[in-house]
Amino acid sequence: QVQLVESGGGLVQTGRSLKLSCAASGYVFFNFAMGWFRQAPGKERDFVAAIDWSGGRTYYSDASKGRFTISRDNAKKTLYLQMNNLELEDTAVYYCARSSAPFSSALGAMDRYAYWGQGTQVTVSS
Repeated sequence: QVQLVESGGGLVQTGRSLKLSCAASGYVFFNFAMGWFRQAPGKERDFVAAIDWSGGRTYYSDASKGRFTISRDNAKKTLYLQMNNLELEDTAVYYCARSSAPFSSALGAMDRYAYWGQGTQVTVSS
């Protein structure tokens, strides 16, 4: 079965960096677009970044553009999110997700994703 396991979260100070990973298994990784979403306490889950199946196209939210970089290693079946210059507002649980349809472009809408990881907590402190 499809499994997505995030790691790399933690507690960091503002301005520092973190790199999240999402290890995928149970399907042909390079056939599917992947995305990162996040959910802060008391808020809805929001789109952060997405990457198409080939890794050639990426898409970012306004909040993450310029500070975060999404990438994938299809040989390792792993998705990454490099987060730089972290801000207090980046505190959230971060989830990786796999698109529903194969060979799709980078997707920003939650309903285009069929599988989700359990999330990893990122806490940014001042």
